Amino acid sequence: MITIGLAAVLIGIGINVFILPFQLLEGGVFGIGLLINYLWGFKIGMTIICVNLPIYLLAFKIERSYFFNSLYGTLFTPIMIDLLLPLKGMIELPILISACVGGVFIGTGTGLMLRYRSSPGGIDLLALLLSKHFSVNAGFFIFFIDSLILTSGLLIFKDRMMIYSLFTVMSVAFLVTVLTSFRSINAYPK
Repeated sequence: MITIGLAAVLIGIGINVFILPFQLLEGGVFGIGLLINYLWGFKIGMTIICVNLPIYLLAFKIERSYFFNSLYGTLFTPIMIDLLLPLKGMIELPILISACVGGVFIGTGTGLMLRYRSSPGGIDLLALLLSKHFSVNAGFFIFFIDSLILTSGLLIFKDRMMIYSLFTVMSVAFLVTVLTSFRSINAYPK
């Protein structure tokens, strides 16, 4: 529970401090929440909860352990995103660095949750279900789905600055892949 809580805080910091100031996108449910926020001003956290609902109903039907394990992360992460909104613009970095550092925070939080068989959002849960079914790392599915969301953002906003969001998605995918690739790390070899 403590790790999932810490992971949710990392995600909230990544989105509010590094992604929102430049109106960048992330992938997955976070990206959908950001898109809706940029278009209509809806709260990101509440939008994430609404988008997650059908995915979690599917998880409840297919793999109940993932549903129950992910419930805490799914509820706590959007709350942390909305609670940490005052951090927006607290740190000023160049856009490329902000995109990458934001991706590191979000990827670390997401990877930690997935490592503990939890999930911060529906697309990550969907990736976890798909990775179990197809025996492919969840980071691959997350990168693929995130790329589709970024392409949508580019088409909707027609702003070349959105291309920096690709660095966020790549950072997230890399960290998730690294954090979910190893079962355990033995610091003291035998």
